[in-house]
Amino acid sequence: MTAADHVNHARGLPSFADVDAARQRILGIAHRTPVMTSRTANALTGAHLFFKCENFQRAGAFKFRGACNAIAALSDEARARGVAAFSSGNHAQAIAYAAKLQGVPATILMPADAPAMKLAATRGYGAEVITYDRYTEDREALGRVLAEERGLTLIPPFDHADIIAGQGTAAAELFEEVGPLDMLIVPLGGGGLTAGSALSAEKLSPDCEIYGVEPEAGDDGRQSLKAGEIVTIAVPRSIADGALTSRLGHLTFPIIRRLVTDILTVPDDALVEAMRFFAERMKLVVEPTGCLGAAAAFTGTVPVAGKRVGVILSGGNVDMASFARFF
Repeated sequence: MTAADHVNHARGLPSFADVDAARQRILGIAHRTPVMTSRTANALTGAHLFFKCENFQRAGAFKFRGACNAIAALSDEARARGVAAFSSGNHAQAIAYAAKLQGVPATILMPADAPAMKLAATRGYGAEVITYDRYTEDREALGRVLAEERGLTLIPPFDHADIIAGQGTAAAELFEEVGPLDMLIVPLGGGGLTAGSALSAEKLSPDCEIYGVEPEAGDDGRQSLKAGEIVTIAVPRSIADGALTSRLGHLTFPIIRRLVTDILTVPDDALVEAMRFFAERMKLVVEPTGCLGAAAAFTGTVPVAGKRVGVILSGGNVDMASFARFF
């Protein structure tokens, strides 16, 4: 265990040792997703881009990694009682599917305006879905009440050590496959993927700069990094439905503050252009949230020219009707 691992352990934060343990737990359950490149993307940016395609992950997004790890780490007693979660979509699907695969009952709180495809998929995996109004109700408070009333283990979407560790396995695979990178660009909502990715980078590519990218309408992470403390905003409105969080987590923020180079934002129209690029040039379906990092590279928001750059495409869960309307 490194010095950083000891510090994290003392503070109750996950470390790369936890990411490594997560890799063993989810081995053979979560997919090892492909890394893709594009000469057109490289020419556009002047960089050598490596896209980690979590749109090919089980349940369609990186969230399956953390969900699978968190459920696998539960005691037999907790697994028998079941789990609860709250999510706008990808964490909901991930918990529902990971729970189904491991024989664990799941109850999921989802916003009533979540994409229809994500609501249907979550129910299709066998979870009980309870809806709420994301703009007037506090999903965390609702989740705590639900878990207490039913005796369930609440697994939040990002502020949970096993979730962070599981999400970090995507970047670990990327570094294993392509070697050290100059930069890693990661979509940022609550910070689970960014924090986990940063832990992997610290161990496997220590000179790599880490950039988190948020939707322009929801820059709580950027504000938090600048202020040196967690800043809470109103629930943002953006097509990046997987990143509509109002604040970073109490576990994710210390890791991000220590390891992340900067947090930047991109507008929704840049996400649409990135979606179009992936569909037309690389034949990939990537959801708006999954395009955050790529949009930052394509627009020059992150200065990638001349660099070897990893870009995590965090998911592909967008229904075709919405996909068509974007264009």
